Amino acid sequence: MKIIEALKQIKDLQKKAEDLKAKVAKHSAYLSYETPMYQDQKKQVSEWIQVHSDVLKEILHLRVSIQKTNLETNVTMILGGKSITKSIAEWIHRRRDLASSECKMWQQLTDRGLREGKVTQSTGETMEVKIARCYDPVERDNNTDLYINEPSIIDARLEIVNAVTDLVELSR
Repeated sequence: MKIIEALKQIKDLQKKAEDLKAKVAKHSAYLSYETPMYQDQKKQVSEWIQVHSDVLKEILHLRVSIQKTNLETNVTMILGGKSITKSIAEWIHRRRDLASSECKMWQQLTDRGLREGKVTQSTGETMEVKIARCYDPVERDNNTDLYINEPSIIDARLEIVNAVTDLVELSR
C-alpha cells in the first residue's frame, strides 16, 4: 500500500466511523410501543459498536504505519540550489510552520524606517548620517525568497513521494 492510499483509506474509515456513531445514536433506544427497526436491535447496536472499535483500531494502525514510514523514509529536495535530504516527517514539520518561521525572522531585518541624510548638530555643524545595517540585504532577500517558496516546493515533492512510497507495515 502506498502512503497516499493509506491516507485515503483513513478518510474513508473516518467516514464509516461517523456513520456508525450516527446509527448507534439513532437506534440505541426506542419506546416500548414502537416497533424496533431491527429484529434484534440490541444485538445490532452492539455489533455497530464493535465494528466502530475495529475501524478505530485500523485507523490507528494506518496512522502509526504512516508515521513510521515518514520517519524512516528520506527525501531529497533542491532548495536554494542546494540538495537537502530530510525524512518525510522533517519535511512535514518544515512545511507546517518552520519554513514560515524562518521567513518571518529574515523579514525582521529592516531599516526600521530610519532615514539617511544630513543632520544639524547643536553646534550648528552639519553631519552626514548613514544607516548602519547589521545584516546583508542581498542575503536577507535571497533567504526571504527561499523560505517563502519552500512550502510549495515541499508540497509538490511530497505529493509525488506519497504516491510512490510503500507504507512501512507494522506487525499486527
